[in-house]
Amino acid sequence: MQKAIFGAGCFWGVEAAFRQIPGVKATTVGYSGGSLDKPTYHDVCGGKTGHAEVVEVDFDPAEVSYEKLLKAFWELHDPTTPNRQGPDIGSQYRSAIFFTTPEQEEIAIFSREAANKSGKFKKPIVTEITAAGAYWPAEEYHQRYLEKNGQATCHLA
Repeated sequence: MQKAIFGAGCFWGVEAAFRQIPGVKATTVGYSGGSLDKPTYHDVCGGKTGHAEVVEVDFDPAEVSYEKLLKAFWELHDPTTPNRQGPDIGSQYRSAIFFTTPEQEEIAIFSREAANKSGKFKKPIVTEITAAGAYWPAEEYHQRYLEKNGQATCHLA
């Protein structure tokens, strides 16, 4: 098993989408990339902790490659808008890849370059690629939020 951490705006819809990918064994929504230990949703939404809303993906690389997860990541949001996804505005909604191994870093950089050159996006990609630091799971009511609330989707790109 390996872990991947992605920030692509509001974590509810992103988490639900990653959970549908064969080879993904578990997903958890949470916070990464900030300075405060054990941040709460209220802390992160205040915009002063530096955290992004993220999805931690546990996957079996024998069943799904990191490249396929990145392909889904690029399709799930608009990676050209800094600190914004749809109506959600703030640094906590930034596009980010938090790599957990040097191999993930290399693959993520290559993938971002390929996505930039693909012609799919009209503006340059602003996705940050950063070493994973502390990951803090979000409060329980955020986990599988759409499923718990009878919703199939969230506003995704």
